[in-house]
This record gives sequence, C-alpha cells and structure tokens, in this order.
Amino acid sequence: MEVIMGMHPGDLISSLFASSSCSQINQHALLKDVIDQRIPLPENRVAEGVVSIIKIAFACLLANPQSRPTMRQVASELIARWPPLPKSFSEITLEDLMPQATVTG
Repeated sequence: MEVIMGMHPGDLISSLFASSSCSQINQHALLKDVIDQRIPLPENRVAEGVVSIIKIAFACLLANPQSRPTMRQVASELIARWPPLPKSFSEITLEDLMPQATVTG
C-alpha cells in the first residue's frame, strides 16, 4: 500500500476499516486520488494489476484473522490473470476494492 500510495497509508487504512460513518466517506474516495500523484494513472494491464493488488492488500488487513486470505491464496491471486476492470480506472472508488464482507451502507 505504501508503494502504491507514495506514502505511509496508516490513517487511510485505519479509517477504511473503522465502523463509524466517517469511514463511509473515505470508502467513496476515488482510487486515483489516493495513489501516488507523482506518476501518471496506470492504464490497461497495469491498471488491472494495481486494482487486483489493492484488493488483495485490503483483504489482508481485515480485523478478523480468519477472514484474511492465506499466503497460498495471496500467491495464487498474484500469479492469476488480472480480471478486466468493471469501469474506468479513474472512476474506481476505495469501496469498490474493499472485501464485500466489510462494505456497509
């Protein structure tokens, strides 16, 4: 997450996984506004890879250890073909990347 964001993600991650209404606002933030602004937005296969890696990272951060993927699952996801993006990279929100079990509202 730190490499993708270009800075330590501490506060962002804490707020994304909080149960307060404040976290709802952060979940609706656009991914393009959270990634490292020093580089151009990724396109095509790179964008698919970035989105897939962030989804894996979010799943690894779930509070309940039993809900987190195993290392085998993470490795399988990393070597799998990236699925096509459901919408333009610049329209993807953080909520779109959160594991479905944690998204509320």
